[in-house]
Amino acid sequence: MLIETLKRHWWVPVIRGIAAIVFGVIAFVYPGLTIAVLVLLFGAWVLVDGVFRIVGAIGHRASDSDWGFNLIIGILGIIIGFLTFHAPGITALALVIYIAAWALMIGATEIAVAIKLRREIKGEWFLILMGLASIVFAILLLWNPVLGAATLIWIMAWYAVIFGVLAIIFGLRLRSLPALPVR
Repeated sequence: MLIETLKRHWWVPVIRGIAAIVFGVIAFVYPGLTIAVLVLLFGAWVLVDGVFRIVGAIGHRASDSDWGFNLIIGILGIIIGFLTFHAPGITALALVIYIAAWALMIGATEIAVAIKLRREIKGEWFLILMGLASIVFAILLLWNPVLGAATLIWIMAWYAVIFGVLAIIFGLRLRSLPALPVR
């Protein structure tokens, strides 16, 4: 049943991927953005991602026993997005910790879903790679937060583009799955 719902909503990871790539390209093209603008861009990205996670969780609630966990991750994403809009003048260190915590949550979720789907679809490794990219991104930020704050724009841009490409590929693979028999 989960695979039916994922196939029906194949466009959700594609839109998430496009949003991530747009964010990454903007960060590459304008590396001199002030930290306040970076905070706003990140807040918008996390907010959009949170909304789509909530939509996906609610849409999958009949077929996914873990839909509540995904709903919580989406709500936390929206809260983090609103917190960044509410206090754009936060320190770079706090931003690094916010982003790292968010990336760790996303990474763990993507890997958990991939493990759950490994017997149902081929190509679940794209989800694993998305999760690993998120976790590596978080570790890089937390390894040296001061340096992380200084290089945050470039790290975020690479992460967003890689995550976005993988999400689009995963969504298109879901779309290309054969039609499922009607029950």
